[in-house]
Amino acid sequence: MKSLEGLPYRPCVGVLLFNAQGQVFVGQRIDMVQEAWQMPQGGIDPGEDPRDTALRELEEETGVTPDKVEVLAETREWLRYDLPPNLVNRVWRGRYRGQEQKWFAARFLGTDTDIDIDTLHPEFSDWRWSPVGELTANAIAFKRALYEAVIAEFRPLLSP
Repeated sequence: MKSLEGLPYRPCVGVLLFNAQGQVFVGQRIDMVQEAWQMPQGGIDPGEDPRDTALRELEEETGVTPDKVEVLAETREWLRYDLPPNLVNRVWRGRYRGQEQKWFAARFLGTDTDIDIDTLHPEFSDWRWSPVGELTANAIAFKRALYEAVIAEFRPLLSP
């Protein structure tokens, strides 16, 4: 098993997509046996702008196109989480200790019919709109502190 020491963080973005009621999009990862809901996220390609990555990942994972969202804010700082030691060798071929993420808050301008998780490379087996107060409790344990930081920063935007 690789040690976390010395491994870099994977550069990544996350999207807190919320609807008119202030509820947040979450998806159940297709590769998880336990129930763990997460917001869309993904890696930044070399030379790619984080905001562009956020819009690309959102479309790749949810089918929501850039014209169906209004990006309102991004986190002031990059946020990090570490993988549990037992996952280091199984995720990203052991090259990263976790992720360093820039998060974006985006208002959903479409309708639920604009959401399609049956994408070319599906990441979610199910999706729902979640009350912001349930995001942390329904996330996988090692991402909870990060989700708390994202929610704290974007909470003022979530009022319906």
